[in-house]
Amino acid sequence: MGFRILVAVTLLILVGCTQNTEANLGPNGLPYQRTYLITESDISRIQFNMLDGINSIRTARSLKALVLNPQLNAAAATHSRDMSIQNRAWHFGSDGSSPPERLLRVGYEGNLLGENISETFESELETLAAWMENPATREVVLTGSAEEIGFSWFQEDGGKIWWTLVIGSTKSD
Repeated sequence: MGFRILVAVTLLILVGCTQNTEANLGPNGLPYQRTYLITESDISRIQFNMLDGINSIRTARSLKALVLNPQLNAAAATHSRDMSIQNRAWHFGSDGSSPPERLLRVGYEGNLLGENISETFESELETLAAWMENPATREVVLTGSAEEIGFSWFQEDGGKIWWTLVIGSTKSD
């Protein structure tokens, strides 16, 4: 009798351990989108994850490591929020502003070298990986004369994240 109970309990445990992958699929047969939720305590970690990811890629290609610039971060944050308001990922602000104009507004005196944007539910490192797969956005990350980055995002209540990466260099006098 004790053996049967042990076998029954073991089988119940094993059944509970099996994963039902069909339950994680939507009606279109694709997996449901998981949500990457960002909290206030994640801000520094996420910015440094992106910086470290970019610098790892650049170092592997013998390019100069970059540093975070607070003015570029501010420009990136403003644009991320604005893309959410417009509900489209593009390089122009709702007021018609361009990336160089946004940098002037935050007092950045360096040169804009590029801007990458994304509308996604993915993490910062998944977004960086996607940028590295695209020749145009990869070129921004690998710009040889780059010295600084600004990186920020805006996350909507539903979890969608609007990412902005700005790459710049200080002006030479």
